[in-house]
Amino acid sequence: MDTSVLPIIILLPLILGTFLVLWLKRFSRGVTALGAIGVSLTSFILLLTQAKQVLNGVVLSEQWSWLPQLGINFSFRLDALGLIFALLITGIGTLIYIYAYYYLNPRNSLNKLYALLMLFMAAMLGISLSNNLIILLVFWELTSISSFLLVGYWNNYDAAQRGARMALTITGMGGLAMLGGFILLGQITNTYEIDQIVTMTDTIQSSSLFIPVLILVLLGAFTKSAQFPFHFWLPNAMAAPTPVSAYLHSATMVKAGIFLLARLMPIFVGSALYHGLVTSIGLLTLCMAAFFAIFKEDLKGLLAYSTISHLGLIVCLLGLGSPLAVAAAIFHIINHATFKAALFMIAGIIDHETGTRDLRKLSGVWQLLPFTATLTMITAAAMAGVPLTNGFLSKEMFFTELLANLSGGLAVFAAFVATMAGLFAVAYSARLVHGVFFDGDIGRDVPKKNAHEPPIGMRAPAIFLATLCIAVGILPALLVQNFVNAGTRASINQPEFEGVHLAIWHGFNLPLLMSAIALIGGIIFYFALAKGGKIRDIDLDPLLGKLQGKLLFEDFLKYLLTYSRKIKRATETGSLQNYLLWIVIFSIVMVTIPLYGNGIFTGTRELSHAPILAIVLWLLLFSACWMMLWFHHERIKAVLISGAVGLVVTLVFVTLSAPDLALTQITVDVVTTVLLLMSLSLLPQLTPYESSQTRRWRDAVIAIGGGLGVGWIAWLILTRDHNSISWFFIQQSLPLGGGSNVVNVILVDFRGFDTFGEITVLGIAAIGALCMMDGMRAHGTVMTQGLTYRFNPSPLMFRITASWVLPIALVVSLYIFLRGHNLPGGGFIAGLITSMALVIQYIALGQDQAEQMLKAKSGRLYEIWIGFGLVIAGITGLAAWLWGRPFLTSAHIYIEPVILGKMHLASAAAFDLGVYLTVVGATMLLISVLGDSRNTSMTGPVPKG
Repeated sequence: MDTSVLPIIILLPLILGTFLVLWLKRFSRGVTALGAIGVSLTSFILLLTQAKQVLNGVVLSEQWSWLPQLGINFSFRLDALGLIFALLITGIGTLIYIYAYYYLNPRNSLNKLYALLMLFMAAMLGISLSNNLIILLVFWELTSISSFLLVGYWNNYDAAQRGARMALTITGMGGLAMLGGFILLGQITNTYEIDQIVTMTDTIQSSSLFIPVLILVLLGAFTKSAQFPFHFWLPNAMAAPTPVSAYLHSATMVKAGIFLLARLMPIFVGSALYHGLVTSIGLLTLCMAAFFAIFKEDLKGLLAYSTISHLGLIVCLLGLGSPLAVAAAIFHIINHATFKAALFMIAGIIDHETGTRDLRKLSGVWQLLPFTATLTMITAAAMAGVPLTNGFLSKEMFFTELLANLSGGLAVFAAFVATMAGLFAVAYSARLVHGVFFDGDIGRDVPKKNAHEPPIGMRAPAIFLATLCIAVGILPALLVQNFVNAGTRASINQPEFEGVHLAIWHGFNLPLLMSAIALIGGIIFYFALAKGGKIRDIDLDPLLGKLQGKLLFEDFLKYLLTYSRKIKRATETGSLQNYLLWIVIFSIVMVTIPLYGNGIFTGTRELSHAPILAIVLWLLLFSACWMMLWFHHERIKAVLISGAVGLVVTLVFVTLSAPDLALTQITVDVVTTVLLLMSLSLLPQLTPYESSQTRRWRDAVIAIGGGLGVGWIAWLILTRDHNSISWFFIQQSLPLGGGSNVVNVILVDFRGFDTFGEITVLGIAAIGALCMMDGMRAHGTVMTQGLTYRFNPSPLMFRITASWVLPIALVVSLYIFLRGHNLPGGGFIAGLITSMALVIQYIALGQDQAEQMLKAKSGRLYEIWIGFGLVIAGITGLAAWLWGRPFLTSAHIYIEPVILGKMHLASAAAFDLGVYLTVVGATMLLISVLGDSRNTSMTGPVPKG
């Protein structure tokens, strides 16, 4: 059994597909389309190769450790439920790629659309195949981001931008709520693995955190699947291109919330709150959206509200929670994907050929688009639940399960609401067919009078899906019964479930009567509204007034923005002094609250007398800090004094036998002092005296209070015994990390992920400075209040000395780098030593000559160093996966070269090399940016000197 196919199915569109379609744009649109279709079809075929065994109850799984201590692993699982969704995602995705090729105007970027659709497809496949809640959440948020980009594909349209922002905001907030639910679920079960969680129903439901978990997870599911009251984002997302609407809002994205409910349903079934809340919300959404769909003038708006209605039907079935109700839900998921994707494609064809999708302008199009009209009749019949279509069968199952799982007055009320929803569905389906193709003169108000049938390639996907609607409606047991039953068993986690028998005829019964009432009543209701064109004059928006979800959302954002601006004006005064004031006050309060009343007095640990050296260092540090306070208005002096403080701290580390920290401190101190001096050259030499006497006393009190507080906390810690974990690192540094320098092993192995994050931030900061400082260069400028630079040649002795410093420093850097795993040193310190040597070259030779010597004109070389450093560090971490070890796990061996003798090699050295390159690149890029003389437009001319 090959389980490695699972990540391949996701990675094909995520990496290969996304980059392939972007690369193929250099050829033709047809080649690009073939590439996208090929990738999607390959994933679909790979899923089919696993279908037989999965439908027989076999569960394929694969896992790679990532953060096992936190329970977060790359864990994938393919069961029947995941298979159904994955086949829908890849199968309909393939049809969408074919359709999009013909739909999209050659002036629009086809490769951009394909790349975004590939990204979205991968995210949805990740949701379907993930077995870890946190990884599922990552893919969940990726669908929100990719759908935001897809809905806003036409970014020059204001409606597209508004719809994209609304969709991202609503689904993003739901995702945050769901994250909270997942974390609580992990706290209850001590795992994030879904296959383990669904077996702990009793543990979860007996927990005091069950209700918060249920509410938070339902918020995520309801926002994603557009359930009331979060439904309004879906119609506003219809500004997306029609292929996007057909894919995201019928078959995939809006089904993500439903998939989550189906996947986690075993832990919720049996809870009265779950059944009551989910069933009622689903029933309300079903009826409400079906009614609104009737009166929508936009063809895609009608389909959007019908989608919301059908999603409500599925949610209602999942809320009932019985095995047969779940089977009906899964059956309708399949059916809805087929007829709704086809209907959106047909809407795109009508818009593409006639030039409009406004139902007030569309009429009598039958003779212009007869074939499209036939496809519309078939798929609209399936949507309405007409007999001999797949929609009829799943609608009958819905009616049956609604009556079987509810009783008394509740059953009567639910049956009435469901019947009315079915009646409204027939009405909006009738309007879709009659209003577009038959109502009125032939194309009287159609913008394109010469409208004709589109190419067969554009119709082929809709033809295929319409054929499925009829085929499944006639032969359900042959085509989909195995999928439905296997998916139900996987969802309810009951392998013994016998399954449901899908058939066209179940005799005369109450559900059939409900269907007949809905069908006949819906036709009568529509034609009563359509008589004399009255339906076109009905506008529900004025009736709803400010109760519309869109308006409520916009009002909420308006008030949020208004009050945010008020808070911003009140707090962002432009005074660094005020910012620091509030930061210090807030910190004091937040620390005082938990410590108050907890015995914040000197501990019982035995104290020792301070040695003379410690007293001397303390006096030096006190003197330096006092000088900083005295000269803080003189910026250059303040920087130099802060450098002196850093040197004293270095001596403290030496005294406390921390050579690694001492080396790091002194190198950081020197480099940052140089950077600060160059930065301050952009500012006046003196800090303005902004404070009054009262404010100075206030600031002094707060500063003293904050300083004493930090000092007292340090004293409380030092005077108390504590259980240190240093013994673990001391014992395991050599056997597990392959190095005797505990500090370095912690940085590159035990806490390597932290280090990787830190160098990433360092690189981002340097690149950010490059962008931010554009037009604000220090080198060669005249500041009206600042320093005047005159670039006289450096003394000859200094230049000669500098020429010797660089090679010596590089040798020292190499020595420090190589010994870092076993003795004080490492890539970070070596990188700073190299940076200091290069800075000396800048000072001695001037920036232009130094960068010419280093071939680093404009700092481009340093950007490359940053990139290479991050890539090397990342690849080193990923390499551990090849041996089945966690990310960034170090490997080490001993070799004995002929001349050099026994040597110890560790893979951490490669990671350290990435650290070295990133540190040097980031430091020198900052130096280069601050000293660049080419752009002086904002600071005056370059003086001659």
